[in-house]
Amino acid sequence: MIELKKDSLCFTFPEVHPEAKLYIDFQRTLRIPDDGNNHFLPPGLGKFPLRHVDDFAGSAPPEWSRHGGVMLPMYQSEAMWLNFHSAFISEHGTNYPFAVRIAAGKIDALTGEEWTNGIHGVPQDYLVIPEQPWLDGFCVGKGIIRQFIAMPMGEGYTAEEQITGSAEHGGLQIIVYPMKRSAFERRFPKREVFMDREAPDACICPSMMSSEMGLAPGGKMRQEIYEDPFDFEDWNRKTFSRCFVHIANSLIWRAITGEQPPTMPPTAAEYSRAGMPWFDYYSEGSEAIEGSEILEKLKSVIRMGREKGESRGRGEGRIDPRHVIRIRKSSQIRRVREGKF
Repeated sequence: MIELKKDSLCFTFPEVHPEAKLYIDFQRTLRIPDDGNNHFLPPGLGKFPLRHVDDFAGSAPPEWSRHGGVMLPMYQSEAMWLNFHSAFISEHGTNYPFAVRIAAGKIDALTGEEWTNGIHGVPQDYLVIPEQPWLDGFCVGKGIIRQFIAMPMGEGYTAEEQITGSAEHGGLQIIVYPMKRSAFERRFPKREVFMDREAPDACICPSMMSSEMGLAPGGKMRQEIYEDPFDFEDWNRKTFSRCFVHIANSLIWRAITGEQPPTMPPTAAEYSRAGMPWFDYYSEGSEAIEGSEILEKLKSVIRMGREKGESRGRGEGRIDPRHVIRIRKSSQIRRVREGKF
C-alpha cells in the first residue's frame, strides 16, 4: 500500500511485517555547477509538495490519470534529490530493509537500462535502504553521479530522450520490495540512527512547454551507490508497490492545482558565498557499485545547451564550499493509486 503523508510517499507492507514501512520524499536543492569538478553534496531545502493525481482528474493531463500516482512541481533546470527513511524497529536494533528501484522516464537511474518490473543483481539496478540514505542523480561512475535536473520533454535533454530517442514517459518511476520477514528476523534477531543529511524536515533546509517534465543529467558530485550487503534471495520479489511521480513545470502546476509552486532556490554560488554548509557522506565497510557505461555517455544539460546554442543557466558559476560537514554512517491514510505503467 502507498499513502501520501506530509508530502512523503509511505510504502507499507503489513502482510510482510507490521513495521515494514518506507518513506520517500523529494528534496529541493541547489543546482551544482557543471564545470567538470566532482562537487560535495548540496543541502536539502525542504520537500517538494506532493499531490494526488486523482484529486485533479479534471485538470491534469489524461495520461497522468492513467498512470495514477502523485505529482510535484519543478522549475525548468531545477535540481532535486530523493530522501529515504525506513521504520526503525528498536527490538531488532535496525531499520527495516528495502530494495528500491528508481527510474527517470523509465530509464533506470543506476544502469541506464529501460524499465522492466523486478530487480536484478547483475548489474545491481536497485538501492538498498537504509544503507542508501539518498539519491541525487544518475550513476555515471563509481562514486560519481550526475545531478537530477528537470527539463521539458521534447527538446532532447532528458536521459529518456538521449537513450531511447523518444519523449514518452517523463517523471519518475519507483518500485519498492521489502525484505522477507524470515530473512529480516534471521539477520537481525531481537535484542535489548536516524541518519540525516541535515534533518530534511528542518533543513537549512520557465515557460509553458509541455505538461510533463523529465530528468536530465546535470553537474557531477561525489555519491556512492552501495552494493547490496544481503543475499539476493532475501528480497521478497513477489510483494512490491509501484508509484509514478509526475513532474509539472511551475505554470502547469498552477493551472492544474490552483496553488503557487515554491519559490526558486538560491544558486549554488549564492549559497556558498553565504557560508552555508555542503555535505560529504561515507559508510565504512560498504562497497560502491560501478557506474553505468550507458549513463556515462549522456550529455549534461549545459553541454547539450551549448551544442544547441541555448542558455540553460541559473545555477552556474564558481563555488567555494568552505564549510563541509562530513557525515559518517554508524553501525548502528490516503492511499496512492498505482495505475498502469
